[in-house]
Amino acid sequence: MPDSRFQDMVDAACAVFIAQGYRRTQMADVADAMGVAKGTVYLYVESKEALFDVVLRYADAPKPIAAPDTLPVPTPSPGRTLRYVRDRLAQPASVRLRETLGRTRKQACAEELTAIFSEIYESMTRNRTGIKLVDRCAPDYPELAKLWFTEGREVLLSELARYLSAGMRKGRLRVVPDSAIAARLVLETLVFWAVHRHWDPSPQPVDPKAAQEVVIPLLVAALLKEGKA
Repeated sequence: MPDSRFQDMVDAACAVFIAQGYRRTQMADVADAMGVAKGTVYLYVESKEALFDVVLRYADAPKPIAAPDTLPVPTPSPGRTLRYVRDRLAQPASVRLRETLGRTRKQACAEELTAIFSEIYESMTRNRTGIKLVDRCAPDYPELAKLWFTEGREVLLSELARYLSAGMRKGRLRVVPDSAIAARLVLETLVFWAVHRHWDPSPQPVDPKAAQEVVIPLLVAALLKEGKA
């Protein structure tokens, strides 16, 4: 078997899961995307469940991807895939944000906002494909959806909203009627430019560094109260 075939399978399966979602994706679809017979996929993974688990683990791994020593990869034990996603979610998107929330005195200055938003943006960029994969497949996978939205996105939104509320109370940030909406606006903007734009059906060429250098300063400027740099 060619050395690149495992990586080809991961890339093809990832594209199919993102395009079709978890429920509609079949092993034959992945084989078609690879240009091989369906039986070839089963040489590498035992089942669709094993394939999804493999793709989650390797989607953002540095290339070239080496195949595991033992093939085909067996169907994961119950809860194993969810535990992996939970472990990934346990890593904060911004250490700076979490540390700041633990302090009594919260600065909410331009430097701090930039550091927090940059950490979130860069974390999303590193995990771009996995985020897109889970976000697309969660609606077909109730246990994954509960984990992803309640322990992932909602936690980050809550932390951002608390941080913004504190900055508004201290007169550092522009006061808005609802800090939760402000937090959602920030997060959705960051996740679009770090993740979703790469699957935009009408893509435009954008330099990744330029995107970050435009998006983050604009968000900071929109939130920071005038004269509080």
